[in-house]
Amino acid sequence: MVTTHNLGFPRIGAQRELKFALEAYWNGQASQDDLAAVGATLRHRHWQGQSFLDLVPVGDFSFYDQVLDMSFMLGNVPVRAQHQPDNTLDAYFRVARGRSANDSDCGCVHAAEMTKWFDTNYHYIVPEFSAATGFALDASRLLDQLEEARRLGVNGKPVIIGPVTYLWLGKAKDGSDKLALLPRLLPAYVALFEELARHGVEWVQVDEPILVTELASQWREAFVTAYDAFKGAQLKLLLTTYFGQLRENLDLACTLPVHGLHLDATLARDEIGQVIERLGPDKVLSLGVINGRNIWKTDLHATLEWLEPLHRQLEERLWIAPSCSLLHVPVDLECEEELDRDIRSWLAFARQKLDELQLLAQALNKGRVAVQEALVANHAAVERRRGSPRVHNQAVQAAVAAIDASAGERSEPYEQRATRQAALLQLPAYPTTTIGSFPQTAAIRQARSRFRRGELDEASYKTHMQSEIALCVREQEALGLDVLVHGEAERNDMVEYFGEQLEGFAFSQFGWVQSYGSRCVKPPILFGDISRPRPMTVEWASYAQSLTSKPMKGMLTGPVTMLNWSFVRDDQPRSSTCRQLALAIRGEVLDLERAGVRVIQIDEAALREGLPLRRSEWDAYLEWAVEAFRIAANGVRGETQIHTHMCYSEFNDIIGAIAKMDADVITIETSRSDMQLLEAFEGFDYPNQIGPGVYDIHSPNVPGQDQIVQLMRKAAERIPSGRLWINPDCGLKTRRWEEVLPALRNMVEAAKTLRAG
Repeated sequence: MVTTHNLGFPRIGAQRELKFALEAYWNGQASQDDLAAVGATLRHRHWQGQSFLDLVPVGDFSFYDQVLDMSFMLGNVPVRAQHQPDNTLDAYFRVARGRSANDSDCGCVHAAEMTKWFDTNYHYIVPEFSAATGFALDASRLLDQLEEARRLGVNGKPVIIGPVTYLWLGKAKDGSDKLALLPRLLPAYVALFEELARHGVEWVQVDEPILVTELASQWREAFVTAYDAFKGAQLKLLLTTYFGQLRENLDLACTLPVHGLHLDATLARDEIGQVIERLGPDKVLSLGVINGRNIWKTDLHATLEWLEPLHRQLEERLWIAPSCSLLHVPVDLECEEELDRDIRSWLAFARQKLDELQLLAQALNKGRVAVQEALVANHAAVERRRGSPRVHNQAVQAAVAAIDASAGERSEPYEQRATRQAALLQLPAYPTTTIGSFPQTAAIRQARSRFRRGELDEASYKTHMQSEIALCVREQEALGLDVLVHGEAERNDMVEYFGEQLEGFAFSQFGWVQSYGSRCVKPPILFGDISRPRPMTVEWASYAQSLTSKPMKGMLTGPVTMLNWSFVRDDQPRSSTCRQLALAIRGEVLDLERAGVRVIQIDEAALREGLPLRRSEWDAYLEWAVEAFRIAANGVRGETQIHTHMCYSEFNDIIGAIAKMDADVITIETSRSDMQLLEAFEGFDYPNQIGPGVYDIHSPNVPGQDQIVQLMRKAAERIPSGRLWINPDCGLKTRRWEEVLPALRNMVEAAKTLRAG
């Protein structure tokens, strides 16, 4: 009999219950007991929904982030968050976001750095290390959840991050060798396995996804050292990899002294035969046969064609599961009552993916005849999507085929453009701006919801949004910002807003996915060829510009970010889809320029996020990703200033590709890293202008004027001051006006101090 299990389930709840519970707690509107009760309810609901599995993940639930959970379990808590007068949960939230419930003093704790989880849009809290870092196990959270699951009759499988990946994910703040901490770290893991064994645990899922990356020899040796230390564990270890192929790490993964190996079969199917040969006859092989990162139905017939022979070969040694944690997909398709019927029939969310897993297991264990009706329905849906005329548009395909090199070239080199732009815009030294959005108040969200429901007519909605834009412009002028934005009151999301106006996208009601903490996104479903029927932002930008004599930025989302933050079609190369998006955005850029907008920002927040996990594949990706941005941006005249924005990623290793984008101004996140991200500019002469973020908008803390001045002076050590802008790390939609106004006021005053020398 094949064994079924899951690597992790979405924690937010089908209706984002965790988000609202967290925010209520942080705002002082709910107690810690209230928050704990919501967490318990969600865990119980999710475990019960997975109870048909042979093994159900335990420990995958988190109040903020699973990596931060691991740091607290291992006793690796930053000193600044230790010795607080209150409880562990508040210390936990201070590390995550700089503040917990009822913290009234600004800047109570500097929030930990946050970056992307491999090549996903999930953000994790980066572990902090130094040469003095020590570890002390506290497994109470995991053990408590294990007992909860047992009381529900669930056969739980604890889920943890493996020791080598944990060190790899972190950052040594003092420049020391973080791998040197392995001998101190391993006893904490040994103690954890002993605790779990004492509690009767049979299997532990140990996530080591860095095995699908290119590892230096010392990291490969670290795996041998670590897992040799676990040989005496009185339980079974399932070494879990995902997001790619093992390649040169295949022998290493197969020969480590563990009891089973999980392989992402959606991406590494070609490696299954080699793994079986090297794994040995006593180890379990778990195959991730359901795509845990996209929302398309699995072709069950095609999957069984290659899976059935493996089952006959491996028999009870074969386990099946999703490819990775289902954290990256929405919870339940059954909630979608308004989604187009055809498109809905092509989809599977987390619960439906587990249903697919169960069908595959039944077909393997009992024969296809046992689930024939379900297999026929699945095959029909897959074929309908494959042949749908809604997916393919010959005019779009012809336009993409006609793209030539000239589409990505600016009419003048940067030096000439910069001179023209300076004469036109007349900006001071250290010009100040924001990234685009301003607070999305309850009134804004309510008006948008009423308009969607038909309770507010178009004229009234337009009037309401214009009043919000006018307020935003007045506030920026009062603050003294140099380049303004309209605030994006009309936008629900930086990708969804545009996708709703483009052909080829569909949208869910409740397809929420956690990005970080309480922040959830609802990725569009990119199902067909992309075209732009009409202008999308010109009316709003023109209205905003009419209210001020200062430059007003037109705000767009770039093609690579649209691609990477959507659920993307899997029937053509991502590069082809990205070029379609680039042409659509190019049309909008040219319409903004024709409307008199002289500064246009095309956000590519997710450019680095799309990088393949292996450096050997970076050049191919960056070639088409940078090309797509240039196609979108470079049809304008020299005096039109093009900005782009990137956030919460390590940019140092792709700085050359960023320079090739040839944006006139780039803004990036640097405040959480204390400007460390600018180290790339020590060895690379970046030719254009740059705005290093000085206001961490993912924390409620308000940066002081002196703090901003210090950050900018650090930036000026690496970049000529004449090419520096001052701006927040990211958009301000998630913050409140009472936080935003003092922060931006301090930013403007800091600029004045810097201009005065």
